[in-house]
Amino acid sequence: HCRGDAYPWAMSDTATTQPRAPKAQRQREGIALLLGIVLFMWVVEVINTLDSNRLDTDGIQARSLNHIWGIFTAPFIHGSFQHLIDNTIPLLFMGFFIALLGAARLARVTLIIIVIGGIGTWLISPSGSYTFGASGVVFGYATFLFARGFFNRSAVERRVGLVVGVIWGGALVASLVPHARRPRRA
Repeated sequence: HCRGDAYPWAMSDTATTQPRAPKAQRQREGIALLLGIVLFMWVVEVINTLDSNRLDTDGIQARSLNHIWGIFTAPFIHGSFQHLIDNTIPLLFMGFFIALLGAARLARVTLIIIVIGGIGTWLISPSGSYTFGASGVVFGYATFLFARGFFNRSAVERRVGLVVGVIWGGALVASLVPHARRPRRA
């Protein structure tokens, strides 16, 4: 006679793991975390503005080992309120879809994007430059949603990632391309 419950390895998954929070609760926690991240960015920008933008040098300084910690601070620092607004809108839009997966997922995705994007920026930025802002997180969220939509066969997630990538990617490319100055007319 062998009873399955007499062996610890025969226990069901529900008996060995913590019960998961209901979906609605996970979604609320994810949205609360997203709003907390954005609120933190706004508080940092208020402090930065009051301090004559001195925090701008706490961003990513290319290939400086003494300043490698900037990888973790750069997404929260912005050069102006307009810069922050330009990042807040897509961050909230795409972050909302990720937040619906729960706070833990949002935290993991955000941390991975900050580390991978920050290291890439640290490696390829021009020497002596400082890079800051949440644009890397925005494009990371777009990439995550697009990839998730592709693997989950979710048309909504693919479209969100693609639309955001095209809109904000186009804006980024347009800002990097040199523009000829137009002559003034009297």
